[in-house]
Amino acid sequence: MTLAAAQTLSRPGHHTPVITPSVRVAGHTGPVASYGDPIWPLDPLVANPSATRKRIDWAGFPTRTREELRLVAWVMINEPLPSAFLVGRPAWHSRVSAPMLYAAVMEWRHFAIWLEARGATTLAGCPEVSLADYARHLATLPGASRETLAKKLGCLTRLWAFDTISPAPLGIAAPPWAHEGVDDYLPAQTSRGENSTEPITPATMGPLLIWALRMVDDFSADILAAWQETHRITELSEQAACTPESKARLKQYLAQRMAWGEPIPSRVMFGQRLICARYVAAASASSPRQVNALASTQQWQGLAAYVRDHPGPCPLGTPIAGRIDGQPWTTRIDYTQTRDLMRHVGTACFIVIAYLTGMRPGEVLGLTAGCCPAPDSGRHLIHGRVFKHASDEDGNHQSAGQIRDVPWVAIPPVVSAIRLLETLVPDQGLLFDSAAHTFQRTRAATATATSLGYEGLRTRIEDFARWASDLALRLDRPHETVPDDPHGGLGLARFRRTLAWHIARRPGGLIALAIQYGHLRTAVSAGYASRSRDGIHDLLDIETARATADTLTALHTDLQAGASISGPAARRAIRAAGQAPAFAGSIRTRRQARDILDNPQLAVYDNPHAFVMCVYDRDRALCHRLDATDSPSLDRCRPSCTNIARTDDQAAQLTRRAAALEKQADAEAAPGPLADRLRRHAARLTYLAAEHERTRITPHRETSP
Repeated sequence: MTLAAAQTLSRPGHHTPVITPSVRVAGHTGPVASYGDPIWPLDPLVANPSATRKRIDWAGFPTRTREELRLVAWVMINEPLPSAFLVGRPAWHSRVSAPMLYAAVMEWRHFAIWLEARGATTLAGCPEVSLADYARHLATLPGASRETLAKKLGCLTRLWAFDTISPAPLGIAAPPWAHEGVDDYLPAQTSRGENSTEPITPATMGPLLIWALRMVDDFSADILAAWQETHRITELSEQAACTPESKARLKQYLAQRMAWGEPIPSRVMFGQRLICARYVAAASASSPRQVNALASTQQWQGLAAYVRDHPGPCPLGTPIAGRIDGQPWTTRIDYTQTRDLMRHVGTACFIVIAYLTGMRPGEVLGLTAGCCPAPDSGRHLIHGRVFKHASDEDGNHQSAGQIRDVPWVAIPPVVSAIRLLETLVPDQGLLFDSAAHTFQRTRAATATATSLGYEGLRTRIEDFARWASDLALRLDRPHETVPDDPHGGLGLARFRRTLAWHIARRPGGLIALAIQYGHLRTAVSAGYASRSRDGIHDLLDIETARATADTLTALHTDLQAGASISGPAARRAIRAAGQAPAFAGSIRTRRQARDILDNPQLAVYDNPHAFVMCVYDRDRALCHRLDATDSPSLDRCRPSCTNIARTDDQAAQLTRRAAALEKQADAEAAPGPLADRLRRHAARLTYLAAEHERTRITPHRETSP
């Protein structure tokens, strides 16, 4: 197959721009590399504020093939693929994004290094057999997934395609998979993408969200006030003149504290405990330069040792208004803590927005001040951009993204987080502007605003979790520490998957959060997700179907092992469980999910709060008297509903709960009326457990009482 360029290209010269004006993103005003430069920054191709800025460093390429690949890369940057190549390739587009372009050039580098190791010193006339051998080599590498290999082979296809339209073609052969198909060069398909990402466990997500909400709602005003006071102290100290009088005041301040054995305000820097020069300068009406100079003089050589032995805090005088159960969350904020606390404020806002909306990380990082205006009536809406799958009329990727067709719905905690962020960034600026979130008093200006990066935010989230756990322990709330997630770090993409998982599963233990999940299901399903491009609705369907499948699979396994079940809907539950083996472990797409969700015979939901299963029939449901829906409201489960079934395990849970209530009622501290209520509740649970024993059945026979 031969491709031809739409017009004859001229070979670039040493000073030809790497990225010509026609392909630069609108508004780019920064520098542009020249063709002969050793490093090619790809910034002029990127408008997404959260995208990583890549640079092609030609020093890492084999010497003899470097210039060959440089030319093909320049063609790929500045020229579209010809329409003849795109015929029969619906997934391909004439232009690619900067990250994909960078990945392609890096794969060409790996290919050139592999060829050089086999004795090839040029890409000219590279035969088809070499490409096929390299594909087989890639398949032997550790962790060679189908998705990864497909991308790598696609990069080599682009090498051939763009070489064909180059002003000096090398004659690279068409890869065999370009005409034979790629399946023979790939391993079997496995689950991938966000649908295979592990959700954050409830034990971790629950306290993490609680502390993030507390930070936004309860602590942030204290921290912002402390941050302003920190600025005041810093500016006061730096404006002070170095005079003999200020030096005398400093000496008197230090001498008096040392004579009385009082601590000296200090901070940890470079692993050492040192005097806090700005704070001491402000306290003594002197200059920080005088503090540092005095600490290093021979006359005061004992000052450093004294500070190490008598380290003191740098308390700010701002009041503490934030409370947890009526108690202050801290006694004071230290001058040396405010920058870290401000970072935690921004991190908490990200957690709240990312988790309670279901946005992708890039969508959150692309939000700007003013994105959530006050509504005339009804719900708050968030207007932002979608970046994944954003393309122009020709199907080519748009780095700047596209305005979302339908805004996101914002519940009150999200609105609070956005309002808080709007106080930290410039008007119309990015809510997570990287310069603003460094919390430095002076920042270098940049040509293009960028948001915090993914890796930096991951680190901030881990730091926030550790800070929250330390605070929980200091406040004697060990049950609110944030445990490590067994599946690893709290990656940004996991929040979206976790929201869908929690809405679908409604785990027990955190009742307030379970209720919140119910509100979120309403907001998400009735709001943006069901109507807009790239929403979370598909992911919700998949998670709900997986929850149903897991429930039925567990019930089927228990019944096969001899367990029994009771309740008005017991026989319907048995019939539904009998279909579990047909779909166990097979739900990866929305179509597969809808096959389960659209089947009324499979509508079985676990309700750990009520110790029952709901075999949902909306015509019989008591949780929906007037508003029949396709799914139950498990927070409104009624014991007399004919959709209820109960397993042996749930009956055992009833018995254990009844025993715990009896023990609580017998405690000496329990008042009489409360103890009576506890015993009545325990008696009711005991009766339900006994009723299960009397009426339970198995798939094969009815059990005698």
